[in-house]
Amino acid sequence: MDPTSSKTVIIGGSAAGLAVAACLTKQNDDFVILEKDNHVGSAWRNHYDRLHLHTDRGSSQLPHLPMPKSYPRYPTRKQVIEYLEQYANHFGLAPQFGQDVVSIQRQRDEWETKTNSATYQSENVVIATGYTRVPNEPSWPGQQDFQGEILHSSAYKNGRSYQGKSVLVVGFGNSAGEIAIDLEESGAGEVVMSVRSPVNVIPRDLLGIPILKIGQVMDYLPPQLADFLAIPLIQLSIGNLTKYGLKKLPYGPNVQIRQDGQIPILDIGTVSRIKNGRIKILPGIERFEGNDVVFENGRKQEFDAIILGTGYRPEVHQILQGAAELLNAEGTPLSSGQEATKGLYFCGFYVSPTGMLREIGIEAKKIASAIAS
Repeated sequence: MDPTSSKTVIIGGSAAGLAVAACLTKQNDDFVILEKDNHVGSAWRNHYDRLHLHTDRGSSQLPHLPMPKSYPRYPTRKQVIEYLEQYANHFGLAPQFGQDVVSIQRQRDEWETKTNSATYQSENVVIATGYTRVPNEPSWPGQQDFQGEILHSSAYKNGRSYQGKSVLVVGFGNSAGEIAIDLEESGAGEVVMSVRSPVNVIPRDLLGIPILKIGQVMDYLPPQLADFLAIPLIQLSIGNLTKYGLKKLPYGPNVQIRQDGQIPILDIGTVSRIKNGRIKILPGIERFEGNDVVFENGRKQEFDAIILGTGYRPEVHQILQGAAELLNAEGTPLSSGQEATKGLYFCGFYVSPTGMLREIGIEAKKIASAIAS
């Protein structure tokens, strides 16, 4: 089969890929979108039912089309999917579905992208596959003897089947925190979170203002200064969580984002449940002994199920050939929103203190402009 030629190949049909495509459409540029699934917004479709955007509606719209004003401040998962569908329809975006990319490599003066069923040649490639490409699933000694259920958060849908059960949620990111709330609200017998590392916790809203709106202002300041100004208000809102079993990072949330590339947990109710004992905190897992989990402090406890809220890995190196210098050891691009090398761009890989969807919109405009020039 002859290769399909296009000026630009966009890999990924979720928010980042659609945003770049919309910006190219505005410029009347030629492109093709490759999406491995059969619909746009696959990452959002595969998340748990309770998921809401942790960034406010006004900060989360993609270029040239705002979210509907009828949406609440923090849209639901279903509303985000609906918005992405509307976005694609509004700009006439028609991804090539069922195209699972297996390799991208530079061939002379153009890029060659191979999928499970076709080959594409292009001047430019935009990789917009995002952070949720591969679930991160740790394991521990003795885990094979555990008789209960162990599943990653990517496979979790809701807490109905966990009523009356003892459930351990591993991790303390935004998904882990919201899943713990969902389990508690659904009537789980006991909800425990295993938190290995020190954390920062920030309120989703501060004095009635979305915290990421404040972050947009703080983003102009050095991160240490931003934390110096923000931490007193955060402490007033969140309080001291060390007495509940959580360890505090020695630096603030802005430094954490810039230095570690990690978003602190945005509290949407997890903290109040920790304080009133409805969600308990235990340290990291050391090993399994049958159905018992042995924690780093020596405590041993039996659980019916374990949910791994341990995040994802981009693993771009699985598809991008001969460009190891553009990625870190985990396969995460070292740059996002600009030309990484001749005709190659990444979109949606910068962990932003002002919200990922907002950052995607900024990057999409920059990429489209660079392709047009």
